[in-house]
Amino acid sequence: MEFGWKDRVKEYIRQEAQPVDKFAHQPRLELLTEALAHAPELERRPDSDVLFAAAWMHDLGVFTGHRPSDPEALARWDHVPYTVAATERLLREWGFPEEKLAAVSAAIQTHEAKHEPTTPEGVVLRDADILEQLGAVGVARALVKVGRDTRYARVCDVVPVLEHALATLPGRLKLRHAREMAARRVALMRAFLEELNREAGEWVG
Repeated sequence: MEFGWKDRVKEYIRQEAQPVDKFAHQPRLELLTEALAHAPELERRPDSDVLFAAAWMHDLGVFTGHRPSDPEALARWDHVPYTVAATERLLREWGFPEEKLAAVSAAIQTHEAKHEPTTPEGVVLRDADILEQLGAVGVARALVKVGRDTRYARVCDVVPVLEHALATLPGRLKLRHAREMAARRVALMRAFLEELNREAGEWVG
């Protein structure tokens, strides 16, 4: 069986997603983008190839081995330019349609919540990535960094990150279906933080 560009993308990210828990984000994001791609508010139906490539490649520059190892350099690191350049090079090598590369780059460039995407693929990817920072998945992705990421030595260091996500991210969602999906996630995250405070108080750890 021929090994196509999608297979190469998946295999590459499976190998490069380090620490290993970072890998699950990509297949989950693929499913979320598929669920959001039918949103009626979009000016056109997003290109499925562009969405797939952007969803799987968008975080390449945050993986160990692709980002700086020095803590000070890492604190200043903007992974997006690196990710865009590496993605364009790799996709070309793997036979991705040349005419769609610019759309992949545009979606990756605006996938973070602080940006305003200008393409349907960008809107879908950004909303999906925001959803990944909410709910049980959002809590798990934050807590797994404790003791591993120099910014989060203790659980209490992650709590402000979760509180900020809860306060700011739902309002950044563009698509109605994404907002509907977020409602349950928001309620769960809020309940978690309330229960954590109830059980531990100032001694979260």
